[in-house]
This record gives sequence, C-alpha cells and structure tokens, in this order.
Amino acid sequence: MSALRLHTDGLAARLPELRAGDRVLLSGTIYTARDAAHKRLFGLLDRGEALPFDLKGAAIYYAGPTPGQQGMAVGACGPTTAGRMDAFAPRLLDLGLGAMIGKGERSQAVVDAIVRNGACYFAAVGGAGALIARCIETAQVIAFDDLGCESVKRMTVRDLPLTVAIDSRGDDLYKQGRAEYEVKGIGGACGENGCFT
Repeated sequence: MSALRLHTDGLAARLPELRAGDRVLLSGTIYTARDAAHKRLFGLLDRGEALPFDLKGAAIYYAGPTPGQQGMAVGACGPTTAGRMDAFAPRLLDLGLGAMIGKGERSQAVVDAIVRNGACYFAAVGGAGALIARCIETAQVIAFDDLGCESVKRMTVRDLPLTVAIDSRGDDLYKQGRAEYEVKGIGGACGENGCFT
C-alpha cells in the first residue's frame, strides 16, 4: 500500500478518511511537547492564559529533540511513549487538538476523546530518531525554553513517515494487531497478565 501524502494545513478535513493501519507522509507544521511541557500548558489553561500555539487542528508530536548538528534543524527526534500524556490528551482534544504523534498504546479515555472530536493518533517509528530528524526542516523554541529538549518547539516537517494508530472512528491498530496475533495462535495467548506459550 502506498503512503498518503498529507499536509497539516487542512489536516482536520482529511482525518475522517484515514483508517487504522494507513501509512502517511506528513508535511507542514507540528509542535513538540512531552510531560513537563504538558503540565505547563495545563497551568496556562487553568489560569485562563493563552497557549503558545493555536490548538485548533494542530498536531502535537510527543518528542524531545536533541540539538541539531552539521546544519540539521534537530538531532535525534524519536517519539516518546504516548501513554505518558494520556492524562492530558482528552482535554486538549476537546479544545481542538487535531492529531497526536507518538508511540505505543493509548488509554480508553484518549480513544473516546479521539472519536468524540474526530481526531487521530499517529504512530512514529521508535528507535529511528536520527532518521526522523532528516524529515525536519526547521525547529524553533516557542515556549518553556528552560525545559531544554522538552521545550515546546514549532517544527516544519516534510514527508514525516507515520502510521495511523487510532483513527477518528476509534479503530485501534494496536488492538487489531494483538487480536490477529491471538487468532493465529502465534506464540501462545496474551492477556492482562502477559503472554503464555
């Protein structure tokens, strides 16, 4: 299957057509934010202050890129485990966040918020931070500079390779993959307490 080319301008209008498992090449503007930055964003929201970027239709990449070298905008820029942001995601989605980029499964509360808001969760390849950095053309700190790598950055990306992990209907690639694995009986059975062969 060929990858769909998407741009963050108008991304919200394209989200309903995406399905879990679709491969995507994303270009445009995304924002980085991890745990510490999310806590600060919530502090701003709780005080009724403006956020450093417009959430409406925005895409947040859960990453803490290292400084760039040899003319690159950033160094390694691999995805952070998205579950660390699960406590924050539903509120941001309800405020207009269009998409999240990370790695790993999400809680049911996040899936429900994705469906409620017609949003999407993209998975980036873990362990490929140096390769992902090649897709990043610019990176500018826009908030919380004191957090270093975890500051909020506005980044311009070109053909960032992603997979739709949870689509706007709530279909979840992680659950689908696990179910297929169990049906085929590969390696035994998996449950809440782990896998058994």
